[in-house]
Amino acid sequence: MPPNLTGYYRFVSQENLDNYLRALDINVVLRKLVCLLKPDKEIVHTGDHMVIRTITSLRDYVMEFDLGVQFEEDLGPVDGRKCQTTVSWEGDQLVCEQLGEKRNRGWRHWLEGDQLHLRMTAEDEVCVQVFQRVK
Repeated sequence: MPPNLTGYYRFVSQENLDNYLRALDINVVLRKLVCLLKPDKEIVHTGDHMVIRTITSLRDYVMEFDLGVQFEEDLGPVDGRKCQTTVSWEGDQLVCEQLGEKRNRGWRHWLEGDQLHLRMTAEDEVCVQVFQRVK
């Protein structure tokens, strides 16, 4: 049975965010600003329904979905695009596939102890972020 990811997580570290954002065609000014942010994550996981809030001082992004059900995701706050998104479990990892203009776009979350890991991909770029559970 997959883990329950419910919790509040504080930002710890990230690698390669600038190149990941460049692959999404984010302009240089916004990339530099986003790279300075230290987002928190709040996840509510109830059965097959999930809400993932990414919380920053600039803006919050809320993703609400049912596992295994494709939906149109409005990524306007992120990069101005829409895509067809499906989130499902692969073992103990929550995997998101985002079909649209960018190849190989998506992410995966998994737990290692009290740390939540996030691996985001777009084109050939990979960004990894780590968060610490605080409640």
